[in-house]
Amino acid sequence: MSTGISKSPDSKYWRQVYRAVLSEIDKSKLAQRIAEAEKAVVLRARELFQAAGDNGEETEALDDVMYALHALRSNYQVLGTPV
Repeated sequence: MSTGISKSPDSKYWRQVYRAVLSEIDKSKLAQRIAEAEKAVVLRARELFQAAGDNGEETEALDDVMYALHALRSNYQVLGTPV
């Protein structure tokens, strides 16, 4: 599923995909949105791991977002909505 957001090597892509999850109102699309956001977060985390420099703030943000995505997935599963 395409969100219409182009991939970027910087932090913009994962942030845009995460916002798409938060703004998704169609529950039938939520699982795909969450999976796409999780993938974008993991890819960006790998990029930062391999990059030199001070990436602590973004790395922490990625951790927070991944936690939020897992919580969102869990909440919808508890409510009986497959995500």
